[in-house]
Amino acid sequence: MNQTRSLAIVAALALGAGTLPAQTAPATHSREAAAVLKDIRYLASDSIDGRLTGSPQNDSVAAYLARRLKRLGLKPGGDAGTFLQHWTVNSTGATREAGVADRATENVVGILPGSDRALAGQDIVIGAHFDHLGNGPYGSAAHGDSVHLIHHGADDNASGTAAVLEIARMLAARRPHPARAIVIVLFSGEEEGALGSAWYADHPAMPMDSTLAMLNLDMVGRMRDNRLLVLGALSATEWPALLDSVNARYHLDVHASGSGWGPSDQNSFFAKRRPVLHFFTDLHTDYHAPADTWDKINADGIETIAHLVVDMARRLADRRAPLTFVNAPPPVMASGERAYLGSIPDMTSEPGGVKLSGVSAGSPADSGGLKAGDVIVAIAADSVASLADMQNALVKHHPGDKVDIKVRRGDQIVTLSVTLGRRR
Repeated sequence: MNQTRSLAIVAALALGAGTLPAQTAPATHSREAAAVLKDIRYLASDSIDGRLTGSPQNDSVAAYLARRLKRLGLKPGGDAGTFLQHWTVNSTGATREAGVADRATENVVGILPGSDRALAGQDIVIGAHFDHLGNGPYGSAAHGDSVHLIHHGADDNASGTAAVLEIARMLAARRPHPARAIVIVLFSGEEEGALGSAWYADHPAMPMDSTLAMLNLDMVGRMRDNRLLVLGALSATEWPALLDSVNARYHLDVHASGSGWGPSDQNSFFAKRRPVLHFFTDLHTDYHAPADTWDKINADGIETIAHLVVDMARRLADRRAPLTFVNAPPPVMASGERAYLGSIPDMTSEPGGVKLSGVSAGSPADSGGLKAGDVIVAIAADSVASLADMQNALVKHHPGDKVDIKVRRGDQIVTLSVTLGRRR
């Protein structure tokens, strides 16, 4: 999941991940979950070296994914009758800093044809990104010498990639196939700004105006307490009822919210006016750090999410009516170096402000006295009622600015003076 987009979730990611406890994965109990974990162990292994966009290891992963889709019986959706969609990384501040500008890379695209003559010309896109940060330091949330270690990316986003392979397996095995086509896309270049999905959205395997919806899986490997965040739930009028109906079988603690703008690949499809959903199991202390390793993955949780997404995909593919797209204005974007607070918002709760799950050790938030359980209600002159408010307030300030932050702490309103830090 990249750090270059803004909306509710980026208010958490860009403001700092820090002190949530790392989770050890529970033992897996199903053959399917074990197979998912096997894929993640490969994708997050030392030999793959962090899957940096355009690296030989990233290319090897793309070839591996193409072979997997071929064995599942999907049709090639890439260039010249292959599963690979080739593109070249453009030169931007982010891609130059990451060391990937002008590199050749590829998306992996497979198509499960639709079974209904009237609907087979339309499609549902299901995607995830397979790239990560290599050996840093671009994008790393680590400190000291750790920023140059392998960033394994087991949750971000080997988990989503493995989940999409499992989804493709289940959809290909079921008969009859869905009425609409299912397009499976595994993207490169997400960490530098959702570049691979932007390329696909401009060069789709099936016409973009025939795409009913896009379902994105990014960071689905750390499910805790059966909790699942579904972002983009306001991008179509029908999403809340569909999510409730599908989840009736699984009884997950689903938190659905937000427009289609966000820091992952669904952003590229929402920009094309397609309804989107982003499935996500929340932040953790290993985000964008070398410690995001396979042994902390909840593979049974991934398997449950994969089943839920399969059920959602089939409902979408078989419904006769289109979805009702709901547009939203693009979020306020920060450019260059931006002010850094170092708070960790609770993504599932907005109790008249932004509740904090914790703060990053040594961050401006920590030094200024913010702590877990505080509810931020104002930053300088701006009231804060949501994560979007918080993001919009912070982008008005610069590194080094001293701001008063009001928090609700128990029954009291406490004002804390915080000197904002610096983050690229």
